[in-house]
Amino acid sequence: MKIAFLGLGNMGLLMAINLIKAGYQANGFDLVQSQLDAFAAAGGTSMGSASQAALDVDVIISMLPASHHVEALYLGDSGLLATANPKALLVDCSTISPKVSQAIAAVAKSQGFAMIDAPVSGGTAGAQAGTLTFMVGGDAIDVDRARPLLEKMGKNIFHAGASGSGQTVKVCNNMLLGIQMLGTSEALRLGLANGVDPKVLSDIMSKSSGRNWVLELYNPCPGVMENVPSSKGYVGGFGVDLMLKDLSLATDNAGALDASVPLGELSRKLYEAHSKAGNGALDFSSVFNLTVD
Repeated sequence: MKIAFLGLGNMGLLMAINLIKAGYQANGFDLVQSQLDAFAAAGGTSMGSASQAALDVDVIISMLPASHHVEALYLGDSGLLATANPKALLVDCSTISPKVSQAIAAVAKSQGFAMIDAPVSGGTAGAQAGTLTFMVGGDAIDVDRARPLLEKMGKNIFHAGASGSGQTVKVCNNMLLGIQMLGTSEALRLGLANGVDPKVLSDIMSKSSGRNWVLELYNPCPGVMENVPSSKGYVGGFGVDLMLKDLSLATDNAGALDASVPLGELSRKLYEAHSKAGNGALDFSSVFNLTVD
């Protein structure tokens, strides 16, 4: 089986390398040359464009930053739906608008392609370890076709429903994660203000009713936990601007459906303020340092 992997960023490169390690032949394309070089060093074949990478492959995997990037990749006269082999399975692992995902999948189907949306959770650590969670939307037969590949990159593969369902689940999950990070940061800062050791406070809360993923695996307070961004100057991990993008997807989706997400909207505004203060490229746990007048 031959694969095209399009989008070799912090997540995509690590995911693609796991496929190469599993024995798959892989073409790759990214706009950043250093990422292409790293992909080639791992055994992949770097290509000069997305369309070149997608020629004569069995599966096309995309991992791009936002909805408009995915639309540009697949749609239009020069998009992959016009140039790729319709027998190729399309797997979009980007986190984008559920409506956009559904629209692209509908066009793909009308042109004879099978397409699934398969956004991921688990961050760069999960991508490197091959333990990502995939939230997949699409026809069951196409999900089963992709499953052997997904299992080389992830530990948990969930079929959420029809096209766009994977994106809906991802948006809901990341909205909750953003809220959890803010709440956990506030609790830790309150403890610090009262002179409580943040390690002690984190240990107690992680075994009490405030227990959550952030406390246990991604503590935002520097020095509490090793090998997380907060103990590395908030470098790497999942960027503030990426969290802001996902929260915007959630609130936009809620607005279109007249669903009430007041905490989601407040979280979006707080991450937006943090980004505008010059922290957009830092890990989202850096919101621990956010101060609001």
